[in-house]
Amino acid sequence: MTQELSAFGGNRAASHRIAAVILGAGKGERMNSRLPKVLHRIGNRPMVLYALDAARAAGAEACVVVAGPGMAGVAEAVAPVPTAVQAEPRGTADAVKAVRGRIGPDADTVLILYGDTPLIRPRTLEAMIARRRDGGNAVVVLGFRPADPGGYGRLVRGGDGSLEAIVEAGDAGAEQHKIGLCNSGVMAVDGAVLFDLVDAVGSDNAKGEYYLTDIVGIARRRGRTSSVVEAGPDELLGINSREELAAAERSFQQRMRRAAMAGGATLTDPGSVWFSFDTVLGRDVTVGPQVVFGPGVTVGDEVEIKGFCHIEGAAIARGAAVGPFARLRPGAELQEGAKVGNFVEVKNAVLKPDARANHLAYLGDAEVGAGANIGAGTITCNYDGFRKARTVIGDGAFIGSNSALVAPVSVGERAIVGAGSTIDRDVQADALALTRADHTAVPEGAARIRRRKMSGTAGGRN
Repeated sequence: MTQELSAFGGNRAASHRIAAVILGAGKGERMNSRLPKVLHRIGNRPMVLYALDAARAAGAEACVVVAGPGMAGVAEAVAPVPTAVQAEPRGTADAVKAVRGRIGPDADTVLILYGDTPLIRPRTLEAMIARRRDGGNAVVVLGFRPADPGGYGRLVRGGDGSLEAIVEAGDAGAEQHKIGLCNSGVMAVDGAVLFDLVDAVGSDNAKGEYYLTDIVGIARRRGRTSSVVEAGPDELLGINSREELAAAERSFQQRMRRAAMAGGATLTDPGSVWFSFDTVLGRDVTVGPQVVFGPGVTVGDEVEIKGFCHIEGAAIARGAAVGPFARLRPGAELQEGAKVGNFVEVKNAVLKPDARANHLAYLGDAEVGAGANIGAGTITCNYDGFRKARTVIGDGAFIGSNSALVAPVSVGERAIVGAGSTIDRDVQADALALTRADHTAVPEGAARIRRRKMSGTAGGRN
């Protein structure tokens, strides 16, 4: 049994009347990068896609991503989800206005999330949706209590626990600065009034921007209530710098490690194992220290992956063994019971059941038959400088150490290739193939060479 590791578990809501807006127009100047901030990667995936996934898992049928001018890469990354462009950076309320006409009038709840807050969980959004509906709230804001409230906006609540206002840090007074409950920016808003509220937002504040947070006060003045749902700070890590990106990656990896172990995998040194967003591990898998899973890896039950391996775009079947110090590149497939040992690299190659390449080999663009043995130092010469070609090794074949198989070439079933051979033509089944220079031995030749060398250097050493 296999399971996809998920750092973001949640149950899809039943309603078809939920929409989501993902704000991703920020340039991220503190990232010091040409890449739009929301395209920087967590778990080998653009961070904006995590917010999208969370919204969809919480039941959002219609999603729109807001990008800035010249951010074609964002549109490409989120496709087929549509994008809207915020022409000028005039604040979060203005960004929401950019999706007018993209969100249908039948959406009774609109989630507003941020593309640079990738760790939010679907169950948190589900709680916000339920609070908005059950309480008849115009707005539900996601709050959290950071260790250092610093520059976060403060959530001001009334005596009945309802949310009265959100005050930006730059506009907060001394008493408001003492409030520990802070604004994450994530909201669930009544779709019937969303655009009426954002149209009423002004820019009379320290930055002269249109703050989405103002809709709480506007709704209150119109006789509508707002509320707060709290989440842990680990869900709400906003990313504005490379340092914060690294912190979010660490948090993501911790989630993935916990999910792996809960799913039946043993990680002998969890903190040194690194996962991608789509890593799939089976039950009773053992993963040694310093293993890195790139994108596209599926591992079956009862596989052992020893330390210091790098695996990407590979499928490893039940009972196979990998490493230590092995590299599986995209297109690598290890079938049941196959073994790849230390300092073996496999790329776009299939090792059939019980095939073995135990050490010091390169297998590229190849098929290795069931039960075949690949000796140390063997390489498939798959590239001639112009094109790639394939090597096929039959079931039960034995490839001796330090052999070079020059593709395109095939080695038949049960054939033997002698150590040190260069094979550039097909080998028939059950044949023995050898390509070795004649052995020449000169009696006392080594002694004569030493005497000659020593006499030539006499007096030249001190």
